[in-house]
Amino acid sequence: MAYEIPVTQARAELADLINRVVYGGERVVVTRHGKPLVALVSAADLERLEASGVADDEQVVSSVSSLGSASSSSSGAGERQRFGIAAEHRGPNTK
Repeated sequence: MAYEIPVTQARAELADLINRVVYGGERVVVTRHGKPLVALVSAADLERLEASGVADDEQVVSSVSSLGSASSSSSGAGERQRFGIAAEHRGPNTK
């Protein structure tokens, strides 16, 4: 659980908050009007968050790439049937 503090109080206690994060291992959420605004986390926590985000991004790109190759290899009729689409739009010059 993170320690929450209003932004006005955080301004006055910034040095103490930094020490709590770095040496106490705490996470601090700075709020404005009771809503989370920013979070203070240690550099080690940030590295872990970014590393997990990169892995997630790579997985999404991989998934989208495989979907793209699968859809390009299947026919339009097959895709319409797969998704239950009964009609398709044709341009004015298409018969």
